[in-house]
Amino acid sequence: MSPDTAVTIGLSPLTIEQVVRVARGGARAALSDDASWRQKLGAGIAHLEQRIGREEMLYGITTGVGDSCETPVPAALAARMQLNLLRFHGCGTGACFGPEESAAILVARLASLRLGWSGVRELLLQRLCDLLNHRVLPRIPSEGSVGASGDLTPLSYVAAVLVGEREVWFEGGVRPAGAVLEQLGLAPLDLQPKEALAVMNGTSVMTGLACLAFDRARKLARFCASLTAMASDVTGGNPNHFDDRIFAAKPHPGQRAVARWIASDIEFDSRRGERVGRIQDRYSIRCAPHVIGVLVDALPFLKTTIEVELNGANDNPLIDPETGDVLFGGNFYGGHIALAMDTLKTQVASLAALLDRQMVLVCTPSTNNGLPANLVAVQGPERVTHHAFKAAQILTSALAAEALKLTMPATAFSRSTEAHNQDKVSMGTIAARDCHRILDLAETVAATTLLALCQAADIRPERCHRRTRALHQAVRRDVPAVLEDRRMDGDIASVLERFRAAQLPVGEDNPS
Repeated sequence: MSPDTAVTIGLSPLTIEQVVRVARGGARAALSDDASWRQKLGAGIAHLEQRIGREEMLYGITTGVGDSCETPVPAALAARMQLNLLRFHGCGTGACFGPEESAAILVARLASLRLGWSGVRELLLQRLCDLLNHRVLPRIPSEGSVGASGDLTPLSYVAAVLVGEREVWFEGGVRPAGAVLEQLGLAPLDLQPKEALAVMNGTSVMTGLACLAFDRARKLARFCASLTAMASDVTGGNPNHFDDRIFAAKPHPGQRAVARWIASDIEFDSRRGERVGRIQDRYSIRCAPHVIGVLVDALPFLKTTIEVELNGANDNPLIDPETGDVLFGGNFYGGHIALAMDTLKTQVASLAALLDRQMVLVCTPSTNNGLPANLVAVQGPERVTHHAFKAAQILTSALAAEALKLTMPATAFSRSTEAHNQDKVSMGTIAARDCHRILDLAETVAATTLLALCQAADIRPERCHRRTRALHQAVRRDVPAVLEDRRMDGDIASVLERFRAAQLPVGEDNPS
């Protein structure tokens, strides 16, 4: 059952937050009842029908597609070609996007088609809303898009579901689309000229993924600040590194916000003039605001870039709903999302590397200010047979290395394809997929590091401040301390699941 709150699809632009809310089932999608908006949709269709009636050459409607744009298609066969268009693009490979990702893709496509430049009926938009609200979500293979001419192959799986073909995620499993539509009383659509092309020829896969990636990265930044506060606590760090005067002297706002998060978490007060341990901590503690702050400072630019793409008409051709002019262009090119995702993935990988260094710091006697090697908590003669977090530290290094490896910009690998018609492409969808993989890795590094820091807090509780106490208590409700060597994969999975479900007290993530 869909929630009572609704995100309205109409004249108003959508935000990343709205996309994420609908994608995660926290809101339903509803078409606006604004008469002027509905009139705009209808005007574009009327203009298109007039031009088809005059047998004009219209790309992808009365012509073939791509390099076949000079091949005429009789108006009587235009609807048939739309069906063939979605069918021959059914060649996606690789793991399928999950239900949340599929839902974000649908919302992103709605955000573009709602503008009235794409020549699609209100009925089609309503059916996309129906799919979202019933959680009938296309099962979309993740591989097959070069990010120009839009996400043609993956979006063909959306168009196919509209006509009752291929498979969907529904009620926890995979079902034939036609059978689910019949069960819900939703008749398959007979796609009109341009409707398959309009659904497929856009940047909505990469953009939907970008919305989810942005949300995950923003939350990870705050988590990393919380973990830094814990690392400072358990290693007896110098709290003066987070004095606001340092960051006012070089006032990048995100960097300064991160320092304030950490200072608050460790209950730092510059008036106390406190200092313990080394005069200067190692960079993974002292420079953490400068590392995390780069990501936080990039977020406003990334949000603007993603939301412009989200709310742009990004298919081809476009139909001016006022004049009826048909405009042949390249708004399907995903360069801006490619830039955003290549940028974001680099900064997320940097956080993974930072946390891995903190993991080494806290596990190593020469750097952890007196904690036992590998955080072994066992006492007595058997102590030498235990290694506690040694392998977990190897794990974080492996994950961080993989994340850093994936930062190679996807945009650097443009390939000429489709008979050299698509001879310069964005690779934006690959960049978005890379970004999600790096987020998976970085979040796992964070979960593992949290477990190590909780172990350190068990061993050295006397310097634990607000954030350390809160996170330690939350983790220990489900995961006990490592008193003797045991497997930890289940512990990591448990903490990771709770972080992703927003069930850990990591602190407010609003940088202001």
